[in-house]
Amino acid sequence: MTSISVSNRLASQGRAIRQLASFGAIGVASTLAYVVLYAWLREAAPAGLANGVALVTTAVGNTAANRWLTFGVRGRAGLARHHVAGLLAFGAALGMTTASLLMLSAIRPTHGRTAEIAVLVFANAMATLVRFVLLRLAINGDSNASKPVATPGWQAPDLGEFGSA
Repeated sequence: MTSISVSNRLASQGRAIRQLASFGAIGVASTLAYVVLYAWLREAAPAGLANGVALVTTAVGNTAANRWLTFGVRGRAGLARHHVAGLLAFGAALGMTTASLLMLSAIRPTHGRTAEIAVLVFANAMATLVRFVLLRLAINGDSNASKPVATPGWQAPDLGEFGSA
């Protein structure tokens, strides 16, 4: 392994660690906002509705913050793709939190609000892992799409006039 590849690997690992730290901090802030919003909405709305509204509200901000702070993306490039990934992550989170609420009600029908929130925080933590993977794939996919892939010992065949669009 050359010093350049070692340096590249260390830089890549450092970037991944910074991304995880930033993602974690944004996740904690988003979860706190979600809990406050959920608890407030839950006073007047059923659990499912409060969950959905709190999730959609915090998911939009979460995606924007991670796009900017975690992955360093500025401007409109890839915006739709990143928000589609955020929407998929929202769907996963909504499914996980809704299932958690249903399971809690089935296991312990007379649960209190504290148990509800604890179960939702745990489900959100699991959904956060899904969100990180989806956003990282979407955003890194954008940056890798423009870079040609070089495979040692292999060269793309010349397609002549058929290769041009």
